[in-house]
Amino acid sequence: MNRSTASASVSTAAASASVSAAAPLPLSREVALQAAEWFVQLQDGDATAADHQACAAWRAQAPAHEQAWQRALAVSQRAAGVPSALGSSLRRPQRVARRDAARALAVLMVVAPAGWLAWRTEPWQRWTASHATATGEWRSWTLADGSRMTLDTATVVQIEFDGHQRSIHLRSGAVFLETAPDPNPLPRPLVVLTPQGRVRAIGTRFSVSTEGDHSQVAVLQGAVEVQPRNAATALRLQAGEQTAFDRHQVAAAQPADSGAGQWAQGVLAVDDVRLGDFVAELGRYRHGLLRCDPAVAGLRLTGAFQLADTDAVLQNLVHLLPVQVIYRTRYWVTVLPAG
Repeated sequence: MNRSTASASVSTAAASASVSAAAPLPLSREVALQAAEWFVQLQDGDATAADHQACAAWRAQAPAHEQAWQRALAVSQRAAGVPSALGSSLRRPQRVARRDAARALAVLMVVAPAGWLAWRTEPWQRWTASHATATGEWRSWTLADGSRMTLDTATVVQIEFDGHQRSIHLRSGAVFLETAPDPNPLPRPLVVLTPQGRVRAIGTRFSVSTEGDHSQVAVLQGAVEVQPRNAATALRLQAGEQTAFDRHQVAAAQPADSGAGQWAQGVLAVDDVRLGDFVAELGRYRHGLLRCDPAVAGLRLTGAFQLADTDAVLQNLVHLLPVQVIYRTRYWVTVLPAG
C-alpha cells in the first residue's frame, strides 16, 4: 500500500478513535507497546499492503488489541500528530528509531488521557530514556551485567554499556544500585553520571540522587569514588557515609542517614525530621499539591512509613502529631494544626 493509502486508512480509523478515547479503560503496557509498534510501522513510508493486513489481523485477535489501536490513534490525534521528538527519533537507524518511538507512544497510551498533555510539561527525556518511573512509582531491573537497579519516583536514567565502561546516566530523581562483578573478560568500571559529576562504584550498594544544582550519594556497603564534573580529584566514600556535590566541589563525608536507601524497599524512614520536610518528601510520591501549614512545619517526626499508600501515611500523622489533614480535592491536600 502506498503512503497516501496508508494515511487514509489511519485517518479513517482515527474518526472512531475519538469516541472510544472519551472513556479510556485500563491498558496493559504489553498490549500498548504492541499497538504502538504497529502504529509506528504503518506511519513509515515503507509500509506495505501486507503490513496493513497483518496489523488488521492483530487488531481482530482480541478486543484489547482494538482498544489499544484506537488509543494510539486518539493520542496521536489529540496531540496534532506524532510529537516532533518522535519524528526526530525516526530519522535515526530504522530498528532503533522505531523501538524508541514505539516506546514513547506506548507510555503516552498507558497514562492517557493525561499522557498527551505530559510532554508539554515534562522533559521529553522521560519518554525516550531507557528506564523511567512515574510519580508514585518505583521499579527494579536486573541489568545486563547482573547488577540490580531500583529507580525512585519520577526518575529517568539512560543505560550505556560498552567495551570500556558501564554507564548509568541519571537525568532526574534517584537510583539505588547493588553492583555485580562485571562478566566482561576485561572488567569495566560501573559509574553513575549526573549533571554535576560522576560516582564510580567499588563493589557496593549505594544510592545517588540529583536535584537542582547538586547531587547526593549514600553508601550502604563497599565504597564509591565521587568526582565533580569540574574537579580534578575525587572523594572516596565508605559504607555508612554520605555526601553532596555540585559541579565544582564535593562536601566532606558525613554519617549516612539511618533511612538512606530504604525508599528502594518502598519505605520512607525518618529520624527526628521537621514535619515540613517530611511532607515535602512525601509529596514526591503522590500526584497533585501536598503542603504543610507553617504553624506545624516545625514539629518533629520519627518513623518508617509505607510509600505504597500515601493517604494512609497522612492519616497516620493525625495519630502521631497534633495535626489534621484536609482534602480540598484528591489532588489538593493540606496538613494543618489540629482543632
